[in-house]
Amino acid sequence: MSDASYRDAIFSTPLDKVARFSFDERVVACFPDMIRRSVPGYGQILGMLGVIAERHLRHGAHVYDLGCSLGAVGLALAGQLPRDAFSLTGVDLSPAMVERARQTLEHECPDHAIEVIEGDIRHLDYRPSGMIVLNFTLQFLAPEDRDGVLEKLYQALEPGGVLILSEKIKAGDEQDNAWLVERYHDFKRANGYSDLEISQKRNALENVLVPDTLEQHHQRLARVGFARSLTWFQYLNFASMVAFK
Repeated sequence: MSDASYRDAIFSTPLDKVARFSFDERVVACFPDMIRRSVPGYGQILGMLGVIAERHLRHGAHVYDLGCSLGAVGLALAGQLPRDAFSLTGVDLSPAMVERARQTLEHECPDHAIEVIEGDIRHLDYRPSGMIVLNFTLQFLAPEDRDGVLEKLYQALEPGGVLILSEKIKAGDEQDNAWLVERYHDFKRANGYSDLEISQKRNALENVLVPDTLEQHHQRLARVGFARSLTWFQYLNFASMVAFK
């Protein structure tokens, strides 16, 4: 794309007051850099989605990417699967994200059946699908809304379908969780973030991103109907799970 992405410097200067994090135009402009430098393992998770789809997705089945941001899941699947292997609907609540995702996907994979719509994943009418991806999306919903969304997704999945759920997590043990958080901050420092940026980003996400433990995630998946789920990836306090219908 000719539209360049920029370095994430949103929290590099002191703010007069704590701002809530939101996926606005500033975040969209630097989102690829933000993700690369602040989500451990994001590239590896994306890279495996096509592999998982090859093994589990019925040919021609529909895929949802919920909280699609700039369309990375669509790009990953289109890069690995032929155009007739799947159709995909990306959904995001941010108009700025939706606009940029449409531009990117139309430019990079115009022959694949990929659409991006603006919408709230809590209130969509879902079509039958063979694969549903929630990459770091559920964590931004209020905890009381999470069961209801996953129940709808379970109902939408075809028999044999899979749900990929990637989330920032917390450890059940307070000491273990503190160690993971400290090492995550070290990871961000190693990627060029200052202590000020780390602190202000953390404050901005307070009560916006509310993480669960892996145990809570798997219990919720079982509660809404999934007979089997497992954690297939973890890097510090970021993890990805797969649930089978």
